[in-house]
Amino acid sequence: MIPTLIVFGLVTGRWWRSSLIAAAVGWPVLLVTADVMGVEVGLLGASTLAVVDAAAGALIHQAIWRTLRRLRSCESLVDP
Repeated sequence: MIPTLIVFGLVTGRWWRSSLIAAAVGWPVLLVTADVMGVEVGLLGASTLAVVDAAAGALIHQAIWRTLRRLRSCESLVDP
């Protein structure tokens, strides 16, 4: 389940705020509707872990995005 949320963060990393909210709300809803967990205090922990995992994916996305932008700007300075 952790890789699923990391991939979710990677895909939606451009809109990282929305993806974190979606992970915080969507993952517990999915767990309850799939009858994995009932409505209990453990859902807060599941929600927290979902946000952390999605944030890791979004952070990777943002790092790649910024690195590519920096490389493109350096190439434009080198080419005459």
